[in-house]
Amino acid sequence: MDIWEPSYIQLLRNGTFPSRIETAWQLLSACNICPLNCGVNRLKGELGACKTGSLSQVSSFGPHYGEEAPLSGWKGSGTIFFTNCNLHCCYCQNYDISQKGTGSEVQPEELAGMMLKLKDMGCHNINLVSPTHVIPQILAAVFIAAQAGLDLPVVYNSGGYDSSDSLALLDGIVDIYMPDMKYSNEVIARKYSKIPDYPRINRMALHEMSRQVGDLQLDEIGIAFRGLLVRHLVLPNDLAGSKEILRFLAEEISPNTYLNLMDQYRPCYQAGQFPELNRRVTHEEFLEVYQLAKQFGLYRLDR
Repeated sequence: MDIWEPSYIQLLRNGTFPSRIETAWQLLSACNICPLNCGVNRLKGELGACKTGSLSQVSSFGPHYGEEAPLSGWKGSGTIFFTNCNLHCCYCQNYDISQKGTGSEVQPEELAGMMLKLKDMGCHNINLVSPTHVIPQILAAVFIAAQAGLDLPVVYNSGGYDSSDSLALLDGIVDIYMPDMKYSNEVIARKYSKIPDYPRINRMALHEMSRQVGDLQLDEIGIAFRGLLVRHLVLPNDLAGSKEILRFLAEEISPNTYLNLMDQYRPCYQAGQFPELNRRVTHEEFLEVYQLAKQFGLYRLDR
């Protein structure tokens, strides 16, 4: 492979990075960073659905060895777990972070310091977990870190409920997109994650992500440096509508899409309130989805 460098280095060189940050920060004054379009002035401390003001909040950061192999490698994926989320999934396994707000506010300089620390620890990438609601803060931190020598791929690890306009601000900054595709049914998405219009917005986001970075690319030792990696959590009783998600990926994104089909669903948080969610996925349910993926021609399957 030719000498590679992350996308944001070019923005740093051509001087366009600061204007990108300014545009993003302006969106916080009547927040429409995510598709919920709360309209609150986060710059003045007003809080919308994500319960986050002008500063990002971080729960923890460090090397993660349990991500997909192309991300974790042998040195770990440099994860930064952001507090809060624009989704409100009743079965969230990280509900203490995403729903209960465990974490502390950090200045962009502190966030940049975390990124540089992860580089010093030898991580393969900077993996931003639940970043959707803090895009401006992330842009500011990457700019600071890049000036100080950050040169790792940036991974955008989201629930897939992302605004295409906000994603456009990340074009040339994010190297690897790793969104969820949670549901193919709008009613189901409202019921279990309390969000409107998830399937349409999720698919628009996937199109934009794919446009920016294309299929997942690996270096000569199998570590990802650019591209799209999709996660799909199989739910009991086919509540995710997996077939239509697989069809979309194969026919509208790419049969080369790197897809992690996940079978680790377990009832967490408030899932016990819904009998149809109050059990694990069976082996037979998962195998059916896995076979469907192969039938649609999706061959880059992780599990």
